[in-house]
Amino acid sequence: MIRFSIENTLRPFASRILFIAALSALWLASAGHCHAQTGGAAESIEGRFLANIHQVTSGMVKAGEGYFSPDGTRIVYQAQPQGYPFYQIYTQPLAGPLAGQLAGGEPVRLSTGRGRTTCAYFSPDGTRIIFASSHLDPQLDQTEADARRQAEEDRQNGVRRRYSWDFDPYLDIFEVDNSGKILRRLTTQRGYDAECAFSPDGRQIVFCSDRDGDPDLYIMDSDGGAVRQVTNEPGYDGGPFFSPDGQWIIYRTDRKRTEYLQIHAIRVDGSGDVALTDNEGVNWAPYWHPTRPYIIWAGADYSNLDVAPNHDLWLARWEVKDGNFSIGPVLRVTDAAPADVLPVFSPDGSMLMWTSNRTADGSSQLWIADFHLPE
Repeated sequence: MIRFSIENTLRPFASRILFIAALSALWLASAGHCHAQTGGAAESIEGRFLANIHQVTSGMVKAGEGYFSPDGTRIVYQAQPQGYPFYQIYTQPLAGPLAGQLAGGEPVRLSTGRGRTTCAYFSPDGTRIIFASSHLDPQLDQTEADARRQAEEDRQNGVRRRYSWDFDPYLDIFEVDNSGKILRRLTTQRGYDAECAFSPDGRQIVFCSDRDGDPDLYIMDSDGGAVRQVTNEPGYDGGPFFSPDGQWIIYRTDRKRTEYLQIHAIRVDGSGDVALTDNEGVNWAPYWHPTRPYIIWAGADYSNLDVAPNHDLWLARWEVKDGNFSIGPVLRVTDAAPADVLPVFSPDGSMLMWTSNRTADGSSQLWIADFHLPE
């Protein structure tokens, strides 16, 4: 039996969301099994959607939240390097064509090597990368020392600490080139600014900020100007992505019930906000298919807390009819005993990459597979 904490690779959201933090206290049957079994006889559903499943990162304490470059030849992701307590941002070439046997090349660090970092994303032309970093924290020496001291105390005492993400007020969004050279700082206002993604034309960036008192969605020009607020509801709104046509944003929110995330869609002008999921669970990390009307996300059922909830990937077809956004029947994509989260499609939609601890050592790493849409 292997105790795991897949949530350590999750795209950050409120530390008050105790259900995600509580995952670190769950015991699963085996982090090395790639198929959920019922009575030892059930066949995995993953073959309906996925083929050639393989691990693409290694050597880090943990790695996750990866995204493809626009030409599909590289990925960018966050990972905790050996000997440092916080995530850093890395880019990595893929060693083969999208349709072939993919293996990861050598990772190259893009961030400064200090501070918390998260949420990296390529510009549509592939020349720039944005991510959030707290390397300008004026108390960074103390922040790092406190994290190292706590980790050492936990190691000595055999403590497996529940994960929580700090809404670090020194996290700002930066733009770098492909070598990691900082081109500009895009946010300067006091407060948490992170969870960023480009619009399809590269002219705008959607992101999460708590500058008004709680985490909401904002859009700014790609140079950091013309910031406007998109959502303004109590609770957490985050993890946003523009639709392929640039007209809609999908995101996650806990506004209906604290600690229970649901998937929402909203027009870029802030109108038409609609819940796409409405269950007793945690639904998050939604992502658009680039060429077909589908979205994918991670979710787990929390309706019965006597049963250990497991995060899997879910898929649904979407449509806009009479100006209203909706989704069709929800399809389950993964059913492995380990958690599967943070799914993203390759630029042509033929590949899926996600974060999972279905590794031999139970660590969270990036995985890639050929992806097949349902008939």
